[in-house]
Amino acid sequence: MNTSKSKVDSSTTQKSDQISFRHPQSSDGYAINQLIEACPPLDTNSVYCNLLQCSHFSDTCVVAELDGEIVGWVSAYLEPKQTDNLFVWQMAVSEKARGCALSQRMLTFLLSQPQCSHVRFIDTTITADNSASRRVFKKLAENLNTECVESVMFSKEVHFGGKHDDEFLFHIGPFSANKL
Repeated sequence: MNTSKSKVDSSTTQKSDQISFRHPQSSDGYAINQLIEACPPLDTNSVYCNLLQCSHFSDTCVVAELDGEIVGWVSAYLEPKQTDNLFVWQMAVSEKARGCALSQRMLTFLLSQPQCSHVRFIDTTITADNSASRRVFKKLAENLNTECVESVMFSKEVHFGGKHDDEFLFHIGPFSANKL
């Protein structure tokens, strides 16, 4: 019997059970900014941007906490011109919480909230080299029993002046209200 694997599995399960989810508050902005900075290849926004996300968009954002520390973050918003579409802007998971399916769990928490009850589509953009995020959103589409269609949304040459990789749109849906 491999006892080291059992200890790891037990430790991960215990840690996973201790993680709680909530909507952010403006006082979380700096900690979220620091979490994002510690999660390359994510683009770091200004602290001010994260403060606005935590206040103006808190109903469609999620933080995950472990022992009082923010270890996970999802920023999202309902698209103004298509209110049944949730755009997931950014997701970050601390090394301390990896292996707990935290990304999926945060997205599930968000989709279960009343403000997302009418959501039928999810969009996000992901660079070609971000394999972890690509897996998360393909798995989400699978869990929602729907399609994930990929296309270039923002081009390296057209939108980023050649200084940032293409951002591929992952369009997931449609799915039903009793999604997860």
